[in-house]
Amino acid sequence: MFWIFTFGLLCIPIFVCAFTDNECYVTCSDYFYREGDVTIGAFFPLHIYYTGNKVPDKYLPYNFQDYCVQYKFKNYQFVLALVFAIEEINRNPHLLPNTTIGYDIYNIPFTEKNILRSIFLWRTRIINPLPNCDCGHKRKSPVVITGPSWSTSAHIGTFLQLYKIPQVTFGPFDSILNDQGQFNSLYQMSPKDTSLSLAIVFLLLQFRWSWVGLFIPDDHRGTQILSDLRGNMESHSICIAFLKIISSAWNAFSNELWKNMYKIEESSANVIVIYADIVSVQGLMRHIAQLLVTWKVWVLSSSWDVDTHSDYFMVESFHGSLVFSHHHEEMVEFMNFVQTVNPYKYPEDNYLPKFWFLFFKCSFSEFNCQLLENCQPNASLDLLPRHQFDPAMNEEGYNIYNAVYAVAYSIHEMNLQQIQTQPYAKGEEMVFFQWQLHPFLKNTIMRSHVGRHTATHGGGNLDAQYDILNFWNFPSGLGLKVKVGTYSLSAQQGPQFSLCEQMIQWPTGFTKIPQSVCSKSCRPGFRKAVQEGKAVCCFDCIPCADNEISNETDMDQCMKCPESHYANSEKSHCLQKSVSFLAYDEPLGMALTITALWFSLLIAAVLVVFVKHRDTPIVKANNRTLSYSLLLTLFICLLSSLLFIGQPNTTTCILQQTAFGILFTVALSTVLAKAITVVIAFKATVPARMVRWLMISRAPNFIIPICTLIQLIICGIWLVTSPPFIDQDTQAEHGHIIIVCNMGSTVAFHTVLGYLCSLALGSYTMAFLSRNLPDTFNEAKFLSFSMQVFFCVWITFLPVYHSSKGKVMVVMEVFSILASSVALFILIFAPKCYIILLRPEKNSCHNVRHKKHSRRNINLFT
Repeated sequence: MFWIFTFGLLCIPIFVCAFTDNECYVTCSDYFYREGDVTIGAFFPLHIYYTGNKVPDKYLPYNFQDYCVQYKFKNYQFVLALVFAIEEINRNPHLLPNTTIGYDIYNIPFTEKNILRSIFLWRTRIINPLPNCDCGHKRKSPVVITGPSWSTSAHIGTFLQLYKIPQVTFGPFDSILNDQGQFNSLYQMSPKDTSLSLAIVFLLLQFRWSWVGLFIPDDHRGTQILSDLRGNMESHSICIAFLKIISSAWNAFSNELWKNMYKIEESSANVIVIYADIVSVQGLMRHIAQLLVTWKVWVLSSSWDVDTHSDYFMVESFHGSLVFSHHHEEMVEFMNFVQTVNPYKYPEDNYLPKFWFLFFKCSFSEFNCQLLENCQPNASLDLLPRHQFDPAMNEEGYNIYNAVYAVAYSIHEMNLQQIQTQPYAKGEEMVFFQWQLHPFLKNTIMRSHVGRHTATHGGGNLDAQYDILNFWNFPSGLGLKVKVGTYSLSAQQGPQFSLCEQMIQWPTGFTKIPQSVCSKSCRPGFRKAVQEGKAVCCFDCIPCADNEISNETDMDQCMKCPESHYANSEKSHCLQKSVSFLAYDEPLGMALTITALWFSLLIAAVLVVFVKHRDTPIVKANNRTLSYSLLLTLFICLLSSLLFIGQPNTTTCILQQTAFGILFTVALSTVLAKAITVVIAFKATVPARMVRWLMISRAPNFIIPICTLIQLIICGIWLVTSPPFIDQDTQAEHGHIIIVCNMGSTVAFHTVLGYLCSLALGSYTMAFLSRNLPDTFNEAKFLSFSMQVFFCVWITFLPVYHSSKGKVMVVMEVFSILASSVALFILIFAPKCYIILLRPEKNSCHNVRHKKHSRRNINLFT
């Protein structure tokens, strides 16, 4: 029942023809006036006539018998703003003293022919006017106020400029009306909307709305609006989801919009901007009202009136809308004035009785429709519902108020000038022509006056300021426009935007701040990739590449982390890398250290055993001095591997490679010397003088210093040209900076390694040739096998080393040093230690004498 009652209450002003047969209510004059020394003409849209069944009139062609009247009660504020300003001026003793201002108010019909009919009626004061005839009327109207539609002002202005009658418009600023060549008698009170498109963009950015629909009028304003708004939107990465250009014709909503509206309703754009004055888009507003679209946020560039639409459900469709309105000062005095207005105070007003009849249950007098009977006491316009009539002065009312003051100041200044130049007798009425007011009116509008009486001309407007209003209509019928934000653009401070989001009531289809995007935002760690063939607001989210981040939403490109940082797992921040190296306290470093130390101790123990048993045959065999040298070299080789473990420095980096090369050169040259000794001893069956000299002079012992000297020269060249140095590997291990020793010259490193391999190859060849020579303690087989293992280790080392990074490279080199050193040690000395320690009976001269050996074999043991 509540909804039915509310529906009926809201529809009363619209369907008055159907619900009342009172002749006084449906009979309405198109004008009313109040006398004054000077009268201001005003043309306001206060009521319209419409027909239901279109019953033709019997006597008048193109007319109908079933005309009904629809009152636009909300536009009645135009009248009140005019009357309020005139009464203020008439009470002011300093402005137009001894001169009263009256008003001459006319209704603006819809059809263009009736607009001209109204202006002819104002000009001639007769019902059926004749052009260029004023019939000697005495009312002096130096200026006309028109609006809010630009088309209405243009039609009236075309007529007025024939007589050079000044015209002031209070509707939205229009560039055509500002054309002095076409309308040289017209002045606009509303400032330009040059910054309105930027204000709308700021609002869209506030809520991250990047995908919006747009309605613009199909006229010259629509072209300019589209250019300004599209430029500002593109510069801030806001896309137009759809663009609809609508005609301002009365029935424009009936065909084209009906066909395309379902696409708009289903569009992913939840925010739709209607950038036009309400007169131009009234058809669209009616259509939206009928569809009950509650899941869209409407952003309007101008205010609208709820009671101008025929469908009750309009109030639900636009609940939560955001409206831009030119900022103006609050007028408390105006609201107090509205409370005092009644039909008895203004008997000439033929609209007030309709208010009282409809809302306060008054009855018209049988003798005079202006007199009311049986009225409620203390009835006031302030008591009416806000969706029917708002007592607060709106933007248009403020422009009318300023327009009246601009006219008053202009007449006042013109009077002062005439007094100075043309003195007149006391009591004589001042006479002036309407065209004489132009220079004074232009100057007055171009400058600002003291206090709040500020008139701003479109050609030189002040800083643009807008109020952002939120339309509240819950509960239904509330009809409030609540200020929730402001926007201003000044030359000193630039754009200033503020908004109170907590005060905003959103449409009933949303429980939180609406989202209007083509694609969901790319969270940190992702970047945008525009979808081919679509707007830039439509994109895919691509994860950032390795070691790249995006720390904001909707980033176009990912940022690469510095070398000293790494990207976290979410790829949203760069974190400082920790310094790392092959340390002693980590498991791998500890294992390698223990291995090196353990085998070093083992080699030292074997050296002690060999020294203790130095006079035994197995130790003396194959040159015990070379055995001591080999054991000592392998001992140092194992300890040198510790140079690779721990934090590198310049000294350790140089010692790592040079110690490795020189020590292994000594070890391999020792093995080569041992192999050559065996070959010389057993292959010289008929010794020549040279062979005897080599054996007697122990020439194989010179192999070690000669080979080592060559390696020293190579290492010296390496250190002079491109020595090893400390380096950082930032790519090997995620989140770590590995401190390693860069070998400097890779050519020198491979030269050292190649030289070692050539020594190993020579040793292997010598050992291989003597592997089957008869001897009790012939170690040629073990030498050849140890060289094979050495080759396998270092040939495997090369590809693995070059395919590794960071600490793995260091580990591979340490492992190769340990493996090759241990292999040489075990394969050469393990069999001898076995005989010395476990089979001592075989390590005796008695055992050797009972074997079939030549004298030369026996002599070799010594």
